[in-house]
Amino acid sequence: MRSATTPRLLADSLPPWWVLLITGIGWTVVALILLRFDYTSVSSISILFGLVALAAGFMEIGLIFMSHGWWRLLNVLLAIAFIVSGIVAFIHPGSTFLALAAVFSFFFIFAGTFDVIWAISARHEIEVWWLQLIGGIIEIVLGFWAAGYYGRSAILLIAWVAAFAIIRGVRDIVLAFRVREIQHPA
Repeated sequence: MRSATTPRLLADSLPPWWVLLITGIGWTVVALILLRFDYTSVSSISILFGLVALAAGFMEIGLIFMSHGWWRLLNVLLAIAFIVSGIVAFIHPGSTFLALAAVFSFFFIFAGTFDVIWAISARHEIEVWWLQLIGGIIEIVLGFWAAGYYGRSAILLIAWVAAFAIIRGVRDIVLAFRVREIQHPA
């Protein structure tokens, strides 16, 4: 009985396959726009940031009703900060991009440092710990390369977001066809 109901439950719990296909195509189009490296890239990244900030703000509003005490105040403050940031990103995309590019190289340095520390601490538990170590070193090098020079930070930000969009697009397209196989078996 379990084997008969499990695939149906799985198929019913997944989103429609065509939604994944459309989002995959959308991410791929975003990547192509970003890789033009012009003002459209700047606007696209600012709009993406604005959408993410607004979504985070609305999630914080939802958390307000589930939290108590100081956490509730923190959720209110975060909701306001995220929503204001999202609105500013839509109104001033150029300034938003400048701020993101300025911070992005430092993010790489901190993330790379964390990855190196994590890799070294996990070397006895994880066989491929060295992959995380190499990734962390690359992040640190890219962060220092881009730090202090807006042009390099901007290129790094655009390239990184474009790479993420390509990976996300391909993943969603592949998932779409896998979900279609599950939902509509031959």
